[in-house]
Amino acid sequence: MHILVLPAFNPGPYTGEGNNTYLVPGREPLLVDAGVGDARHLDAIAAALDGQPLARVVVTHNHSDHIKGIEAVAARWPGAILLKRPWPEKDVKYSVAWRPLQEGDEVVAGEARLRVIETPGHAPDHVCLFEPSSRLLFGGDLLVRDGTVVIPPTFGGSLARYLKSLEKLLALGVSRVLAAHGREIEEPDALIRRYLAHRLQRQAQIVRALERGAADLDAIVAQVYVGLRPEVAAAAGESVLAHLIKLEEEGRAAKDDEGRWRVT
Repeated sequence: MHILVLPAFNPGPYTGEGNNTYLVPGREPLLVDAGVGDARHLDAIAAALDGQPLARVVVTHNHSDHIKGIEAVAARWPGAILLKRPWPEKDVKYSVAWRPLQEGDEVVAGEARLRVIETPGHAPDHVCLFEPSSRLLFGGDLLVRDGTVVIPPTFGGSLARYLKSLEKLLALGVSRVLAAHGREIEEPDALIRRYLAHRLQRQAQIVRALERGAADLDAIVAQVYVGLRPEVAAAAGESVLAHLIKLEEEGRAAKDDEGRWRVT
């Protein structure tokens, strides 16, 4: 399966060098993720298509760096079928006609067929696309090769669901992952196991901070993330909150009426 990597031209503190979008050319071209609507991205898609119409777009999840460009893509290729797993209260922001995706659906990509794998956690609507013969995965924001994935509860994230999605991927036996940020991941199982170990380590740090008397988000972040850069402080807060919610769901932490956290 031939795959072209097309950058979305949106570098930043949370996107790194910017998003990767992926075009699978062929009989029925597929674009994975819509970018942010940058004209250079749209022109790169058109150049790669070389006059052929775009058949389909799959948006892996409704975070702005993946979906913001969907209206521009739809305007440029009005015949393209636009697919994503529904997140109704967020999807209505974009004036396009969505077709829903769910676990096990198959999506034509060039001459290949990709299977939809539901992988919520980073976002409730997150999906990956799996090519069974090569065991290649279009991974969206499930994994990044250098660093870890932020789980943002204030934007629909759930750490418990994310960890289950990682376990699901281990069981799938993926050979390599094309991620939405950064380089291709060639040993995904090893990376997933590092992720799982890291989350356990981070959880233990948060529990220790609670036991030492840190009771609000800022105090916990200050203890867990020493020397934190200001531009990623919000992401660190989201990560700590995700762990606290998971601990609360497990009955291991609680928040009082004043919003102060404690171990139980």
